Amino acid sequence: MQFGILYSYWSREWACDLEGYAKIIKKVSDLGFDILEISAHHVYEMSQDELRKLNALAQERGITFTTNSGPAEQYDLASPDPAVRKQGIQYFNTILEKMQLIQAKVLVGAIYSHWPCNFKETDKQAAWERSISCLQEIGRTAEGLGMEIALEVLNRNETYILTTADEAVEYCQRVGSPSVKILLDTYHMNIEEDDLQAAIQQAGGLLGHVHVGECNRKLPGMNNSIDWAGLGQALRAVGYEGAVVMEPFMLPGGSVGDSIRVWRDLSGGAGEEQLDRYAAQSLTFLKEKLL
Repeated sequence: MQFGILYSYWSREWACDLEGYAKIIKKVSDLGFDILEISAHHVYEMSQDELRKLNALAQERGITFTTNSGPAEQYDLASPDPAVRKQGIQYFNTILEKMQLIQAKVLVGAIYSHWPCNFKETDKQAAWERSISCLQEIGRTAEGLGMEIALEVLNRNETYILTTADEAVEYCQRVGSPSVKILLDTYHMNIEEDDLQAAIQQAGGLLGHVHVGECNRKLPGMNNSIDWAGLGQALRAVGYEGAVVMEPFMLPGGSVGDSIRVWRDLSGGAGEEQLDRYAAQSLTFLKEKLL
């Protein structure tokens, strides 16, 4: 397994430019991480020159990128509007193609819909039919580029489409692409799954990516609300050798706090240096429990 962290951990805003990423790349490298998970939308918006510079910064520091998408409604692959679905296909195909410039091999997130879901549409069967068809097309692009897509299983407050590992296995089987896999997240699993270890075993070889965080989205190990040793046992049992990416959200305010619904400071008033220490401690903890 390789260990990573989401780029927004230190910020209250989703926005991040090349200069901001340069600082974060240095920081995660110094802290001992292997992976930095960045915004797929930022990849979409960056020029080829910016992406080449971003890649050079990562290569210099020995950091690998994964890309994370919470698609806007205009790219909703489950939309009843064919024009929106077509735009979504073009959007994700472009992201996959541009990911080559930063040597990123994995695109993750709630790609099958938009996020956060507004629940204007809740016909699950219809959403499956529409989004599966789109992902079959995007999956072919990923196959041709030697990349993977990991569909994130979310809790009931963020989606109605995929909320359990059981659903995700059936969904991916229906997509039928070797490049389309499952992302399981301990935060969402803690809400929806009866048994986290059983969910991982159910995903088995379809498990393509793992997000980790405590039940309140603190860093792993900060309150031990998750059976981390059991999680490690389950991951090893299915032979998982992919990315394990921390997705902590502890700072209230800004666009991040609004999207994630962080209404109180979970960091204990931490400044940047303390946030660094928290991340380093969590990384040590995770390696002890999962490897």
